[in-house]
Amino acid sequence: MSEMDVLFATLRQAADPQTVECIENVVKHGSDRDLNRINALAFADQHHLDEEKTIAALLHAARIGVFEMTWNVLCPGCGGVLDSGATLKGVVQDTYHCALCAAGYEPTLDEMVEVTFTVSPRVRRIAAHDPDRLPPLEYYRQIFFSSGVDLPEDLEAKFDRIQLEMIELAPGEKAFVSLQLPAQFVIIFDAVTHSAQFIDVQGEPTDERQTLSMIISRTHALNETLTLRPGLLRLTLENHTDRRVVPNVCIAGDELHDLLGRRRPFLTAKRLLTNQSFRDIYRTDTLDVDQRLKITSLTFLFTDLRGSTALYERVGDLAAFDLVRAHFRVLHEIVATEAGAVVKTIGDAVMATFPSPDRAVAAALRMREAMLRLNAEHGSDDLLLKIGIHEGPCLAVNLNDRQDYFGQTVNIASRVQGLADPNVIMTTEAIVGDAQVSEILRDGGISSVSRLAELQGIGREVRIFALS
Repeated sequence: MSEMDVLFATLRQAADPQTVECIENVVKHGSDRDLNRINALAFADQHHLDEEKTIAALLHAARIGVFEMTWNVLCPGCGGVLDSGATLKGVVQDTYHCALCAAGYEPTLDEMVEVTFTVSPRVRRIAAHDPDRLPPLEYYRQIFFSSGVDLPEDLEAKFDRIQLEMIELAPGEKAFVSLQLPAQFVIIFDAVTHSAQFIDVQGEPTDERQTLSMIISRTHALNETLTLRPGLLRLTLENHTDRRVVPNVCIAGDELHDLLGRRRPFLTAKRLLTNQSFRDIYRTDTLDVDQRLKITSLTFLFTDLRGSTALYERVGDLAAFDLVRAHFRVLHEIVATEAGAVVKTIGDAVMATFPSPDRAVAAALRMREAMLRLNAEHGSDDLLLKIGIHEGPCLAVNLNDRQDYFGQTVNIASRVQGLADPNVIMTTEAIVGDAQVSEILRDGGISSVSRLAELQGIGREVRIFALS
């Protein structure tokens, strides 16, 4: 049995067998491009697999060494990868600058950090393991652009229509290029160093030869936009790095914007952090103690058992412990199947996160039904669950050696849960105002009653909604 066979036999024990079989087939028979920076959501869609099972399988595959997991900081404008690392701990800058878009961005985990999977060289070597040997346009496709940019199969043909020149320069090499400048905005850009030069070509065409020199280096700063006239340009390019570079000269018009504007869903850091499989596998190795990473929107669900102290007194420690443990097991299962993750348990309370409000509400409704079933099985109303939900911005942090969340959104969610009556789901306006939540409530015939409430430590009244 080969090492690959052993690895996939192990993987089948940890993840969904059908998903593992599909991944194994792609690893053995897929193209090199198919195995570089795999977009988990696109992979699931292409192969008609469940998204959550695909994410879980890829995470387990990364844990045992089939894949290498990469966290990429993205430019929200062009979709380029601005920085890349093996863990989220590498996202340390307050601002990331994109030379191609001439803009700076504060990193958030919602849409600016993607997580991709590349086959390990110990399993199968692919061209992207030695990126400096990729053809120039393949370097742009496989290394520079994120998995969320939906580049067409005929990229070369489409790029030819806007490309004036593309060359390769070895370390220390210099090249002289002659080209005709059209009366349009032109960009010189290198995908390796992210060096860029903008040229605003305007005015009357000229027969005089225009010249421009550009040094490509690791410390290249964005130059001021140059104004040149349509006509011949003598361009000198110098590579002052220790790697091959692949500068191109292209027209920055509608065709380029259309090409880069084609987007598809991808696995964000936010979604992965709120994935139960990820939290189970990578319990303590996600964030550094000093990191504070922003998430612009995350949904928090808090639960607590009412009267649990009295329960222990009434039925005895052993029976109460078994009942509470069964309740925890059910809640964990429901959270995981709704694409959420349990952040922590505090006594008889649970704190969980979800990527969107509708997932949290769906989980809450299932939790309520599950508690009613457990109570019916035991012939008593011992499990009286209180649930609160809120959505908003927060910080992903490391607290007590585990990945946690901090901020007013977390506080409000906790306080809202404290106001809930047993078997009533308490939410905020941010939750019930979500279009998909409204559809869930309407289809389920669930009514809501709202009121203004003072929340301890919040300092203002908050409109809350009781779902019953």
